[in-house]
Order: sequence, then C-alpha cells, then structure tokens
Amino acid sequence: MVAKTLFGFEEILAKELQIMGAQNVQKGLRMVSFEGDKGFMYKTNLALRTAIKILKPIHQFRVTSQNSLYDGIAEINWSEYFSVDNTFAIDTVVYSTFFNNSQFVAFKAKDAIIDQFRKEYGRRPNIDTAKPDIQINIHIQHDKATVSLDASGDSLHHRGYRTATNIAPINEVLAAGMVLLSEWNGQCDFLDPMCGSGTILIEAAMIACNIPANLNRKHFSFQNWKDWDPELYDKIRESLLKKIKDPYFSIKGYDKAPSAVQKAKDNIKNANLEDFITVERKDFFESEKVNAGPLHLLFNPPYGERLNVEMEEFYAKMGDTFKKKYPNTNAWLITGNIPALKHVGLKAAKKIPLLNAGLEAILAKYEIYEGSKKKRTEEE
Repeated sequence: MVAKTLFGFEEILAKELQIMGAQNVQKGLRMVSFEGDKGFMYKTNLALRTAIKILKPIHQFRVTSQNSLYDGIAEINWSEYFSVDNTFAIDTVVYSTFFNNSQFVAFKAKDAIIDQFRKEYGRRPNIDTAKPDIQINIHIQHDKATVSLDASGDSLHHRGYRTATNIAPINEVLAAGMVLLSEWNGQCDFLDPMCGSGTILIEAAMIACNIPANLNRKHFSFQNWKDWDPELYDKIRESLLKKIKDPYFSIKGYDKAPSAVQKAKDNIKNANLEDFITVERKDFFESEKVNAGPLHLLFNPPYGERLNVEMEEFYAKMGDTFKKKYPNTNAWLITGNIPALKHVGLKAAKKIPLLNAGLEAILAKYEIYEGSKKKRTEEE
C-alpha cells in the first residue's frame, strides 16, 4: 500500500507506520509505501495522524501511448472491485513525456473501464466526481503506470470534528504533524496561545490520549469495496479504542477573539475532548506562564497573507513575550512569513521546512530558559 502525506512529513509517517506494525516501510517524496493485510489497511485509515490518503495498488504496466494506456487499464477485471451499479471517479497524477494532460489520461482510462462493463453487462457504471462509490488513482511516472484503489475517499485530514473554522484554519494533518515533529506526546503542559478554531489543541489532545485520528469520521471509501468486512473493521476499531488513556498534564488554548474561542469550544465538543482541553479568551501578549514546570508551546501565528497584521512589530512582541513571561518553555511556531522570524529576537534552536496550504513555511523552535542561557550553562 501507499500512504500519501504532506511535504516534510515522510519521516514521521514512516515512524507511525513502523510503530503500528507495518512491514517493508519505504519513504518516498510525500509518500511512504508499506505492506499489511486488509485489517491493517482499516487500521491505517483510522489511526494514522500524518497520512492524507491510503492507496492500494492493484496493477502496474508500461505505458508509452494512448493505446498502451487503454490496454493496460482494460487488463484489469474491474468487476472484481465494483459493480455496474456503483459510481466511480478517476484521479490522475502524471509525470511523463508521453502524456502532458492528466485529464486526457483520466478520460482514456474511463473509456476502458466503461467499455469493459458495457461488453460484459450491456450497461455502464456512472461517473460521480463529487461523491463516488469507488475512487481510482492512476499514477504515471515516465513509462510506468500504477493503478490503485483509493481506500480513504475524502482526504484523511477531514477528521469529522471540525464544523467551525476561522479565516486561516490549519489543516488537521499539518497540525498533528507539527505536534509530532515538536516531540510532544503528553509529557508536560501544552499551550496554543493563538488557538483559532482549536485544531492544534484537538490534535495534541488526541496524541496525548492515544485517540485514533479518524475516530470521528463517518465513512471511508473501502466500505464500498466488494471485499468490505464490517466485522473485521469493528474488531480493529475496538482494539484501538482499548488503548485510549487520560492525559497527565493540561492542554490549554488562548485567543483574544471571542468568536474564535467559541468555535474552538464547539470543535472540541464535537471531538468529545472537553474534559481534556480548556480554552480562554486571552491576549497572548498580556499573558504569562502559569504552571511551575516545563511548558510546551505550539501555535500558528498570523503570516500577513490572509490576516492584516504588522509583521515586524508582531513577531518582535512574540519574542519579548517569550523572554519576559514564559521561562522554562519550548516554544514552537509555524510561519509562512519566513523573513519575519528574524524579528523574534531569539536564535531558533531548530528550523524545519514545511508547506502550509501551498506556502513555503518554517516550523521554528525557541528554547526559553529559566534565567539566562549563559547562567544556566555555568550552573550545569
């Protein structure tokens, strides 16, 4: 199988798969390939935090022309996978000198599938690009075509809990990946000081509680497949539910906008996490660290792309707040306004390149010590 992911998440997705028990895990670009049985496919869709799709390859062939494309698709016995009464859609990714139009590839493949059904049954299945029963993925790299069934359907970042969003909401998979990259798993208090609609908080809480990422999802595409096994699915789901635990530390969010606080609370309630997450109306720049122990701070501040903020002053204030009011804190932030980072006034301990909604971004870590770093080093 193939798990697709976001740029920069290949390593943590591979680690997730290995911990889950996948075999023959191999990293690629924005994807990780692995092996497992049907039950494991169900498990990956339910529990992976940094995957956006799970694909099951069913056929590979060499393709150099329209005819070889049609013939390769026609080699598959499509009635093994769906019936003439199902709807289907084709998603294509093409990197080839033989084809310069992915829509043409989809059109030609559709003809091959429809012709096969018409020949066999005298009628054809319908196309439905909005909500197909069966989603087919065709990937062409040079002269190699791989045909897969999309086991997920809608992208796995659609967790099912988020009904309210703000102006610039963060993708759920990106939020989960940021928490994992920051190496937080519930070992200390957690704060998102500009929490917006609460996505980072919810993903952090699910990690701390070991809650499957897509527990709230209503449907996966594999539930329309001919070999769908509801009993096996229920068994896998129950085994994951038994591993859920309560967190030992607090998970808290601030936002100065009342509307954002309400949206965050609504989404937290939808995710059944109101017992573990608290959200307050508070301006981060007027706040201070309240807990005595270490604090893990992770947030998605404005970039200046969709929110009108004076960036230099804003990032300078963030740095001042870190230094003056948040001792003993690991502060992580993601920004697509990379030049603005120099105005934080602190040296980043780590910078990880990512993409956020197509924008080049940096996930930066700042280590805020109790007292000066020099003094701390001398004491050690």
